[in-house]
Amino acid sequence: MSGNAKIFVAGHRGMVGSALVRRLQAGGYGRILTRSRQDLNLLDQNAVFDYLGREKPDYVFVAAAKVGGIHANNHYRAEFLYQNLAIEANLIHGAYLADVKQLMFLGSSCIYPRDCPQPIREEYLLTGPLEQTNEPYAIAKIAGIKLCESYNRQYGTHYVSVMPTNLYGPNDNYDLANSHVLPALIRKAHEAKERGGAQYVVWGSGKPMREFLHVDDLADACVCLMEREVGDGLYNVGTGTDVTIRELAETVMDVVGFKGEIVFDASKPDGAPRKLLDVSRLRQIGWQARIGLHEGLALTYQDFLTHSIPGNRDK
Repeated sequence: MSGNAKIFVAGHRGMVGSALVRRLQAGGYGRILTRSRQDLNLLDQNAVFDYLGREKPDYVFVAAAKVGGIHANNHYRAEFLYQNLAIEANLIHGAYLADVKQLMFLGSSCIYPRDCPQPIREEYLLTGPLEQTNEPYAIAKIAGIKLCESYNRQYGTHYVSVMPTNLYGPNDNYDLANSHVLPALIRKAHEAKERGGAQYVVWGSGKPMREFLHVDDLADACVCLMEREVGDGLYNVGTGTDVTIRELAETVMDVVGFKGEIVFDASKPDGAPRKLLDVSRLRQIGWQARIGLHEGLALTYQDFLTHSIPGNRDK
């Protein structure tokens, strides 16, 4: 990937897309194409095809998606399935029509079966039932992986898919109804601290185990794969270590400075009991995560204070 390459980052305002833009800029790539939702509706097939055909980027990162936590995935099942199918189909087929040879599709670890052997290897895809709470999103992402595989096989393209574990970092969504577990914990702990509360509530039992990756590490892995011109296959991206939700909540308390106690609401769903990715395939090409959980949470909390607290957003 030369410094003069024209690179389109779809979804550049999201957490993943913005991290990709930061990493590309830091790497000296100066021809980065971005379009806001107002400028380019990725659900509009003709608009996407016209844009890609006109710009003819050398590389495309598909980081655009409709995303959310357990509540959002479970309650907006139709939107999560339809919108993600439409976005990825428009971008992948549009890239093929525009003769884009290198594309990266960003998926999610939820593509793997609910009761997968641990750690989860890439070849475990489609070997068992999915977690029901986010099945529509997972099915859409699996379809994107298979689109990339099929275009490579039929048309000779070089479209690679990466499956990140649970992500966190700058530009995350802290809405309590629709966010993922970690940003929700940050906001709950912060608000409990601010009101002088004695406790904060965490969904579920606290027993499930999860792996967390700072989004800047994900962006670095994605650019690493593109620079090596890895043009096919599926790559897990994670840290290779996990923690319980209880341990995560305790680490968040430490970072935020909340001195109260955690109350687990067992009436809320836990989701999958464990999701730890096997990242040996990515390590074989020389990449591994560098940002530890406590360090990453501290950076993320500072970003939350700067951009998500009323009165601070416009400073």
